[in-house]
Parts: sequence; C-alpha cells; structure tokens
Amino acid sequence: MYVPSQFKQSDLAVLHEAMRGAGLVTLVSLGADGLVASHVPMLLDADDGPNGTLVGHLAKPNPQGRGVAAGVEALAIFQGPDAYITPSWYATKREHGKVVPTWNYVAIHAYGPLEFFDDADRLLDVVTRLTNRHEGPRTSPWAVTDAPPEFIQAHLKGIVGFRLPISRIDGKWKMSQNRPLADRTGVADGLRAEDRDAVAVLVPEA
Repeated sequence: MYVPSQFKQSDLAVLHEAMRGAGLVTLVSLGADGLVASHVPMLLDADDGPNGTLVGHLAKPNPQGRGVAAGVEALAIFQGPDAYITPSWYATKREHGKVVPTWNYVAIHAYGPLEFFDDADRLLDVVTRLTNRHEGPRTSPWAVTDAPPEFIQAHLKGIVGFRLPISRIDGKWKMSQNRPLADRTGVADGLRAEDRDAVAVLVPEA
C-alpha cells in the first residue's frame, strides 16, 4: 500500500482498535490457481505475537482454504471510515481555484503466513468468539449454545479455520493532513453537515 509519510499510522494500539472496529475483512492469498480473495469477519488476538494474530474461518468448498503458495504472505485488508471530499469545502478554492476532489479513508494492511486448521474444538472456539463479539451488544443476543449441539457440529464440518500471525502491518489515515488548516476545517465542517461524523472526527483541525 502506498503510504505517504503524512498519512502513515504506526501506533499499534491505534491500528488494533481500528481492526477490531472493522466488520468484514478482505483476505487475499496466492494459491495454485493464482490470487484469490474472500470477504470474512475476523478476530484479532492482540497478544499473540509481536503484531497480533488474526483468526477466522472459510467455507470448506472455498478454494482459498485448499492451501497457499509456499513462502508467500497472505494479506488481510481492513477498511475504516471513508468519504468523498469535494473541493467546495476548501478555503483555497475561493482563493485561487487550484483544487481537485479526493477521498479520505482509513485502511490497514496486515501481512503474514496463512495457516489452516480443521480441528472441531478450535473451530467451535472461533465461531463462538465471533458470535459473541457481534451478538454481545444486542438486547437479546443469540448464542451458539442456543442451537442443538449436533446441528452445530454438522456445520463445523463445513468450514475450515485459518490463523494469520501478523508479520508486518501498514496503516493509512488519509484525512486531509496535506491541506492547510483552513481547508481541513472546511472539510470537517462539510462532513459533519452531511452526517459523516465518523470521518470528520479524524480530520486534524489544529
């Protein structure tokens, strides 16, 4: 990922927080038939390894779960808040007009070796933790144990688990840091006016 210095985010705690906040993650790997990508939820085990470890699962028929090219890292792509930025919000538009549109966004690329497993106990742990994470905030959360055990065991036979120890990680917070203060203020105000507060709060106004 191309990351100019002004957009680089290297604070691991900040990166991990954003990764936990992501919903669907894109997993890209190289296999015998070339590049393949899947869109899956993942869990971050922050204390497993120097940069943390990602875990999740794929459907067993998914070709991505049949192996990866030896020695080639897989890539997990996390996307955070994003928004189109119109030049109309820039103070410099009114001064000289030499402005163009852009896009503000948060993106994290996590790289590492992709390991697969089909042990039933490990799979049950992954699906239980994923379920608890997404059901926890609900008023009446569903639990894996709400379903008959034999039903869950049958579904576990249809998936393969994966583990990705993060060997390196790139974070990009492109939030108008390269614009003058007056432009950044205009961007933040414009985003708030369009109810894009999740992006507005990331635009530095000082």
